[in-house]
Amino acid sequence: MEEIGCPEAGLAGPEVATATEPAVPSLVDRYFTRWYKADVKGKPCEDHCILQHSNRICVITLAGSHPVLQSGKTIQSVSYQISTNCSRLQNKVSGKFKRGAQFLTELAPLCKIYCSDGEEYTISSCVRGRLMEVNENILHQPSLLQEKPSTEGYIAVVLPKFEESKSVTEGLLTQQQYEEVVVKRNNATATS
Repeated sequence: MEEIGCPEAGLAGPEVATATEPAVPSLVDRYFTRWYKADVKGKPCEDHCILQHSNRICVITLAGSHPVLQSGKTIQSVSYQISTNCSRLQNKVSGKFKRGAQFLTELAPLCKIYCSDGEEYTISSCVRGRLMEVNENILHQPSLLQEKPSTEGYIAVVLPKFEESKSVTEGLLTQQQYEEVVVKRNNATATS
């Protein structure tokens, strides 16, 4: 029986403790709050995760249910070239006030991921702010996106405006809300 919709999503969350040892939260779980954007730009299952630090920095990553992280996908390449005139690699930030940073809207594309099966995924910012850096390591080692999506496989770092730092999470889902969305999706897929 062929499944339609999103495959079973492995949710990256806090580590589970065993009976013999207490749970030690990861660095990400300790210092960042996870926020999610489901079905980015109306594309089913293309979910993004935003890791927000208390200093308002946001790290853009792939959510556990994103098709790129599902089994069987092989990433061929990653490109920060958004259009003929715009490359996120040309972003040069300097100074205390982060001069030269590209300003991003919620729907601004950050990069494109090309898979060996011909699929192409555009990763969006999901938050308004200045682009602080992109992860050039994934250009040379695209498998980091799948192996360590919340740490070394991050997409970019965005700094929201100070006055907007509280409203950045409006329209984003909490970990629990996101898990509920994924469960509903999986139930809909199972009944189809």
